[in-house]
Amino acid sequence: MANFISNISGGVYKRTAKLFENRFNKVGFSWWKMRVLKNLSAKKHHTVGFLDKKISFVSRVEFLHSVDELFIEEIYKQKLRPNPLIIDCGANIGLSVIYMKKLAPDARIIAFEPDDLNFKLLKQNIGYFGLDDVDARKEAIWIENTTLKFASEGSLMSRIDAREKAASIEVKATRLRELMTEKIDFLKIDIEGAEYHVITDIADKLPLVENLFLEYHGTFAQNGELREIVDIIHDNGFHFYIKEAITKHPHPFERKQSTDYDVQLNIFCFRKL
Repeated sequence: MANFISNISGGVYKRTAKLFENRFNKVGFSWWKMRVLKNLSAKKHHTVGFLDKKISFVSRVEFLHSVDELFIEEIYKQKLRPNPLIIDCGANIGLSVIYMKKLAPDARIIAFEPDDLNFKLLKQNIGYFGLDDVDARKEAIWIENTTLKFASEGSLMSRIDAREKAASIEVKATRLRELMTEKIDFLKIDIEGAEYHVITDIADKLPLVENLFLEYHGTFAQNGELREIVDIIHDNGFHFYIKEAITKHPHPFERKQSTDYDVQLNIFCFRKL
């Protein structure tokens, strides 16, 4: 009987403790602050304390997701040489820039973000953190210097829009390969579906890159493009590690027709140790 009561008590304690688990303590967000953050309006501009500074965002869901990935899981954690050059394609509101500056305060960063709202928040957050040597550009990354239609959603899903939706706007596009003239310590490409075109355009420039992060978005019909990307990565001397960014089909054999991407992968590419 004593063991039975002890087991019940232990189980109740574990379940109760789990209710109050908070992985966001790592960034100074208490259990109570997390409750507040999770109940913020989904459509308003918010500014909250973050890492002893301030940060602004609109989507609380995307903000917390990015904080979890970048500052808790630290998916971009790496060793960098002094004064590294980092090119951030798809900087969003600047959390990746802030993380890389925490990792390497002397880094030179070129950050691209074509979405108007995201770019305003990016500039604001760079200012809040007093970051130097960050060249923030309101431009899309593409395979030529041109003007493109862009689906501006003020979110992580803003992207080049070949379908020319009514909500699309025109943005300046910059050819990435023309910037690749020296050693790049970290190249991050998170450009919501344009990555296949860009990576094939810069394939012969990849020997300049030490570490590469690529977020791949595609449909099953585009599986051939994913194979090409992997071949390009391999042929340029990278080892790679692939994780699902989002589980799109929990039961692939019983998959349903997707209205967007079927596959969303984080591809980490690095040189031999």
